[in-house]
Amino acid sequence: MRLGLRIFLVYALFIGLTGYFVLNTVMKEVRPGVRQSTEETLVDTANLLAEVLQADVKAGILSQSRFPQVLTAYGLRRPDAKIWGMPKNQVNNRVYVTDAHGIVLLDSSGEAVGQDYSRWNDVFLTLRGEYGARSTRSDPQDPNSSVMHVGAPIRDGDRIIGVVTVAKPNSSLQPYVDRTERRLLYYGAGLIVLGLMFAALLSWWVSSALRRLTEYAQAVSEGRRVELPRYRGGELAQLSAAVEHMRTQLEGKDYVERYVHTLTHELKSPLAAIRGAAELLQGDMPADQRQRFVSNIDNESARVQQLIERLLNLAMVEQRQGLEEHVLVPLAGLIEDTLAAQTARIERKGLIVERLITAQLVVTGERFLLRQAFSNLLDNALDFTPDGGTLRFSAEREGEHVNVLFFNSADPIPEYALPRLSERFYSLPRPDSGRKSTGLGLNFVEEVMQLHGGEMQIRNVVGGVMVGLQLRVSLR
Repeated sequence: MRLGLRIFLVYALFIGLTGYFVLNTVMKEVRPGVRQSTEETLVDTANLLAEVLQADVKAGILSQSRFPQVLTAYGLRRPDAKIWGMPKNQVNNRVYVTDAHGIVLLDSSGEAVGQDYSRWNDVFLTLRGEYGARSTRSDPQDPNSSVMHVGAPIRDGDRIIGVVTVAKPNSSLQPYVDRTERRLLYYGAGLIVLGLMFAALLSWWVSSALRRLTEYAQAVSEGRRVELPRYRGGELAQLSAAVEHMRTQLEGKDYVERYVHTLTHELKSPLAAIRGAAELLQGDMPADQRQRFVSNIDNESARVQQLIERLLNLAMVEQRQGLEEHVLVPLAGLIEDTLAAQTARIERKGLIVERLITAQLVVTGERFLLRQAFSNLLDNALDFTPDGGTLRFSAEREGEHVNVLFFNSADPIPEYALPRLSERFYSLPRPDSGRKSTGLGLNFVEEVMQLHGGEMQIRNVVGGVMVGLQLRVSLR
């Protein structure tokens, strides 16, 4: 099972269980909470009525007072109120008054006058000086038919002379309870869905970050050039830095071993020639022969120096994972600088140079590396272009890229050699001398193109050889 899915499932389980327990607890508290608030209101109402009725009960004239008519009018009122969006069109409180023996003196419903209520807790406990309240079902088979009763003592000094009870059916509270429960369910479900969405986003983010590191590690193991994933602080940034440090250490060790082996192998031939010539020079020989051996030593020394310089340049670009700068480089100016460095050689061979690149065209990249790459291509072309031949520089715009084309008139490259030209140390004999080069120039150019997100192609065309370089382009 994928890590991202595991994170999501664990988070979803946590959110689900938390949501269930919280909602379950809150839902269980809604109904008691509403009833407690209602009971508190009934207590206030009952005590207010106890003070209002105290004089009439003490005088024994409650039935002759205006209070029975007031209760009747109260029962007929239509409040036409909206309480938090819920309509209320009738009053629901029942009020009854008992004497000191629990006999009902007055009942707003008109049902219990003269009955003995002394056994009901609201009357029984209140007459004893305690808090009297009860909840009784009007229908024993219906749990929703319960009615709350709260009693308040009617006092004459310290003596309790009666009880006034205010009752309210729980069914009148049910619409508010139902609405509150529905809202809690909606809000709870919304929060759970939001939590699951956050869990999905978190698992996707973690999986994506780890996948990028995995792809980076795989690319490094395959020897491909790839940019290190960047993170802002935290464990992922530390992991990324650790992976990059490990790559640098392993690559550096392997790189040094490989280059020492390569350099040792490539230096054997020129050093053997230098040593052989030096040994022969120690003996007596004609001046012309001595000059030939001195010339061999000079040529082989130059070859060693060129090999070391090319290897150092190649090592510089191979160790890079990206460009150090991205600037706009005028393509025409870059070509002119490259040609200027080889002016003497071009004039000596009598070559025709054609420049077909507009002054406005620029490429994006690192000027130093591009200059070196172009110099290697020109140096390679000069080795194979015969005297009086042609060099042509042109560019073709294709969308966001430009193809820079180098043409030199020369014999066709053998088909077997075309796919191997950019291999390290692979080289063809030069027409003039029959000697091979270091075989590092075109490999260097290919590495520079990869750093610039482009590629190099070499093909035979009519009359010569064409080298194409793809670079990112921008117009002024």
